[in-house]
Amino acid sequence: MQPQSHRFKQNVSVALQDVQLQKALERVQEGFVDKRAAVVSTLPEFEQLREQGKAIRNHVLDNLDFYLQRFESQVQARGGQVHWAENAQQARDIVRDICKRVGAKMVIKGKSMISEEIALNDALEADGLDVVESDLGEYILQLAQEPPSHIIAPAIHKTKAQISELFYHAHQKLGYTRKLDTVPDLVNEAREVLRSRYLEADVGITGANFLVAETGSNIIVTNEGNGDLSCTLPRVHIVTASIDKVVPTLDDASALLRLLARSATGQEITSYTTFSSGPKRAGDPDGPDEYHVVLLDNGRTEMLAGAFRDMLRCIRCGACMNHCPVYGVIGGHSYGWVYPGPMGSVLTPNFLGLDEAGDLANACTMNGHCASVCPVKIPLPDLLREHRRRQFERKLQPRFARFALAAWATIVRRPRHYQPLMSMGIRILNRLGRGKGRFKSLPMLGAWTQTRDLPAPQTQTFQSLWKKQRGDER
Repeated sequence: MQPQSHRFKQNVSVALQDVQLQKALERVQEGFVDKRAAVVSTLPEFEQLREQGKAIRNHVLDNLDFYLQRFESQVQARGGQVHWAENAQQARDIVRDICKRVGAKMVIKGKSMISEEIALNDALEADGLDVVESDLGEYILQLAQEPPSHIIAPAIHKTKAQISELFYHAHQKLGYTRKLDTVPDLVNEAREVLRSRYLEADVGITGANFLVAETGSNIIVTNEGNGDLSCTLPRVHIVTASIDKVVPTLDDASALLRLLARSATGQEITSYTTFSSGPKRAGDPDGPDEYHVVLLDNGRTEMLAGAFRDMLRCIRCGACMNHCPVYGVIGGHSYGWVYPGPMGSVLTPNFLGLDEAGDLANACTMNGHCASVCPVKIPLPDLLREHRRRQFERKLQPRFARFALAAWATIVRRPRHYQPLMSMGIRILNRLGRGKGRFKSLPMLGAWTQTRDLPAPQTQTFQSLWKKQRGDER
C-alpha cells in the first residue's frame, strides 16, 4: 500500500459523502463499543488488569534487548530460526528469499498487520507467487483490491450487499453462480473456496499478537480458525512480527490476552488462541517442516528512546479507533496508510514522517476517550499533542495557523488579558448568532464551517459560571 496520508483532508471529504461507508460505520458502535462495555462490566478487576498490562509492557520496553535475545534462543532451541529486519525492504527480502529457496508457488496468509506495513503481498506477487488471504475480512479486501480499514475488522467499511456483489463476480469462474444475501451463506462460500488453498500452499504466513520469550512461542488470536490452518498445513511457516510484540512469560501473555479480547471484540476470549513453538517434531501428526520468525524494527528502536515510547505498549486491540468520533465518521482509509484511528495518528508520523502524515494529529478532538479505553493506558492525546508541537516547531503548518497559535499562546499565558478578551469575544459571537444559535460560515474558520455549523457560544465563560456555582462571585 502506497502511503496516502498527505491526502488526508481530501480523503476525509470523500468519506463524508460516501453513503455506503457511513452506513457500514454504524456497525462500529453496536459491534464493538457496546459489546466491550458489556463484557468489561462483568469483570470487577478490569482496571487492576489494565495496570498490570501497562506494567508488563513497560517492563518489556525497559528490557527489550534481553527478552528479544531470550526469545531468539528459545526459537532456535526448538528448531526454528529468527531473522532480524531493520526496515521494510529487509523484511520483504527475507520472506522472498525463503519462498525462493523452498520453491514456493503458493502462499496462504493469516492476518498480519506487519505484512501490510511492509507491503509484503505486492513483493511476493511480483515474484510470481500466488498469494491468498485466508482471513475472511482480508480475503474480501483482496477481491476488492483494497487495503484494510481497521486493524481487527479489516473489511468493516463494506456492507453485506457490497460483499455479495464481490463474491458473485469473483466466484463465478469457480462454479458459484448464485448471488448470496445472508451472512452465513457468504461465510460458507468463502470457506469452500479457501479450503483447498490450505492444502495447496507451500508457505503459510501469519502475524503475531504476542511472542513469548520464555518458550519461543508465537501467539495468534482469531475467530475463524484460519490462522491454525495457515501455520500447520503448509510445509513452511513464516511469522512476521515487530520487535515490540515480545512478552516475558506465558503468565504475562495470559494477562494481556484477558485484556485483548475484551478490548477488541467484547469477548472474554477469542474462539481460537493458537501457540506455535517451532517446526514439526518427530512423531507430530502435523505442522511445518520449517519455522521462521521475521522480527521487524522499522523505526521502533528510535521510538523506544524518544517521546513516543509509550506507543510501543500497544497490543493492537483497536479499542481507540472503535471509540474515536473521528474514525467513526471517516473510516480507516482516510488515514492513508496501514494504521488508522488514534493509534495510527501517532504511529504513522513516526514511520512516514510529519511531512507525509502531519495532518493526522490535527484531526483529533482531544476528547480523551481513546486513552480512557486503552487496555494498557497509552496517553494517546498527549502523544498527538507532541506531534502538533513538533509540527509547529518545524513550521509545517500554514503561516496563518502558526500566527494564530502563537497569538493564542501569548494571550493564554496572561490571565489578566485572556479572561476579559474571552468574555468580550463570546458576547459578540453570542449576539451575532442569537437568531439561529449557530454559524454556517465565519471569516478564517472556513475549514470548520465547510462541513459543519459552529454553535453560538453561551453569554458567559466557563470560568465565570464556575465561580458563580461555587459562590465566589456575587
